[in-house]
Parts: sequence; C-alpha cells; structure tokens
Amino acid sequence: MSKHSALNTFGRSGNPAFSKGFEVNENITGEVMTLNGTVNKTGILLALCVGGAFFGWNTPGLIMPSMLIGLGLAIFTIFNPKNSAYTAPAYAAIEGVALGGITMLFEFQYPGIGIQAIGLTFGILASLLFCYKSGIIKPDENFRLMIFAGTMGIFVLYLVSFIMSFFGNSIGFIHSNGIFGIGFSLFVVAIASLNLVLDFDFIEEGAEKGMPKYLEWYGAFSLMVTLIWLYLEILRLLSKIRR
Repeated sequence: MSKHSALNTFGRSGNPAFSKGFEVNENITGEVMTLNGTVNKTGILLALCVGGAFFGWNTPGLIMPSMLIGLGLAIFTIFNPKNSAYTAPAYAAIEGVALGGITMLFEFQYPGIGIQAIGLTFGILASLLFCYKSGIIKPDENFRLMIFAGTMGIFVLYLVSFIMSFFGNSIGFIHSNGIFGIGFSLFVVAIASLNLVLDFDFIEEGAEKGMPKYLEWYGAFSLMVTLIWLYLEILRLLSKIRR
C-alpha cells in the first residue's frame, strides 16, 4: 500500500478521533466551526477534567470503573461526533476521576511526580503549539504517515501486552526501568506529543473549511484524548526514572 492510499484509507491524523470525526458527509448550513470556539470548549473540558481529578484523588477505587466508562464514551463519541457537546464534557469529567486516582497512587510512591507530569504535559503542549504556529514543524504527508505508523504500532504493542497479561506474561521493556524501558517510554512520549501537531492542524483545517459547529466540541474532545494519553505516558516515564 502506498503512503497516499494509506493516508486516504486510515486518515491523516494519528488520533483516531480526528480520522473519524472529520468525515462529514452533509451540506453545511448555519453556524460553523471556529478556532476561538474550539479553544473555549477545550478550556471547559480541561476545567471539568481538573474537577474530576480532585474528586478522583480521594476515591482511587473508582479508577477502573471510570476508565471503562471513559473508554465507552470515547468510542461512542468517535462514531457519533454530533453528540460530542454532551459526551465530551462527560468524558473529560470521568477521565479526570481516573487521572486523579492514578496520580494519587503515583504520588504516594514518588512524591512530587504529579506536578512534574502536569508541568511537562502543558510545557510540551505550549512548545508544540508555538512550533506549529511559527511553521517550525510542518505536518506534511510524510510527517503524518510517520506519526500514524508510530501511533498504531504502540497501540498494537499495548494490545498484545494486555492479552498476554491474561496468561501471566508481559512484554518486559514496556514496564522495565532499564535502558530499553526508558527508551521505549521516551519514544511513546515523543509520538504522543507529535500527535498534538496533527490535532492542531486538523482543528485549523476544520475552521478554515467552515465545518459544522458541533465539531468545535469534537475537536476539543480529540485534543483531550491526546493530552490524557501524553500525561499518562509522562507519568510512566518519570516513575521509571525515579525507581
């Protein structure tokens, strides 16, 4: 399969939410998507996520239920982007509960790791937004294909590791704090970070094309998916370094 057909078949973004959500087959009427609208809605989702995290910090027993509910909401939103005005806020709040509990568990073992991970996550977000807007990083076709391949490779590896866990086995370097384990986590953090560039590009493209207004919520949701993934991978990396 050529890179042209791969991108056309699987989408130009490594984030599956964008790959599905911008497949809009309808006549666009009424209000349209704007950058400011998407930024505002991203702020709302971040606030809901933080609020959920404060609650989740004191209720670590809700980590698994909230992660499963969040996964269900994410899948539903990806295939039903028109409902994202309702499902995206619910996703952000519920994932916040999971993140709060997870962060508390990491914080118990490695004091200060939570604020370090938060700082690095938003530092990467700001840095890549600057690089994208200034043209330092240009998401051309080769860039998109590279990030897509890396993202799907990580997904497949995690899926195989999850299946192996039912048989008492695992892929060692995923959890190892050795040189290969830390190197793998650095690679995953890099891929998750560069997915943000594709997210910026798709949001900007959607606004330029005058896509439907509901895609502001969908764009904000998709950014949250990437940010949550990035934050969790940074937590994992920092914990490996501090063992």
